[in-house]
Amino acid sequence: MLEISTWLEKYTATVQAVFHQRVWFIGLQGSYARGEAAANSDIDVVLILDRLNPTDLQTYRALLDTLPHREKVCGFVSGRGELLAWAPWDLFQFYHDTVPLYGTLDDLREKFSLADVWQAIHNGTCNLYHQCVHHAVHEQDGEGLKALYKAAAFTLQAIGYVETGAYIREREALFAALPPQDREILSGWLALREKTELTPAEFSGYTGALLEWASGWIRRAGRRLTGCGRE
Repeated sequence: MLEISTWLEKYTATVQAVFHQRVWFIGLQGSYARGEAAANSDIDVVLILDRLNPTDLQTYRALLDTLPHREKVCGFVSGRGELLAWAPWDLFQFYHDTVPLYGTLDDLREKFSLADVWQAIHNGTCNLYHQCVHHAVHEQDGEGLKALYKAAAFTLQAIGYVETGAYIREREALFAALPPQDREILSGWLALREKTELTPAEFSGYTGALLEWASGWIRRAGRRLTGCGRE
């Protein structure tokens, strides 16, 4: 497995040599940021410039082509102004999931509130519910179901925040902090990662569990956002 600290030093130095003072922020997300990377993990880097235009994207792509392990590199690139005006519910996750390497994201902290965390939960579970139904009826695709459970793991971090008051980045610690009904979904994602294929019964079971879980959180977050009902 690659030595991520060495790679990141080279990446950061190369980015700064190309974009100079235009670099506002560099960060790391994903499994390397959580300390959970495997041999096939992507390198999920974040680059925020003072502004972003199509020529910058071409320059950045050419820059990445000079680095080792280019095939593993993915991530988010943006201009500062766009990021500061981003949807607050999305900034919540972005802020907490990003490990700073250069610069700071502290300007984002005032952009979101607890209501935005509930919005993130509502949006995430609504999307999961929709996609779960689609896969069950139209595709019956095991790889697609795995992707949905992976997406649910990110929504569970927002749920962990409203349940505990802390953002828990590492999956093992998150599992320990969640109530049983939420642990089941995180356990499902971890189990699905190890499966090369699913039997029809397994597909149905995992789909049903995810659908019921998403349904419950859609209603709970919806009530919280509209102020209707008590939990």
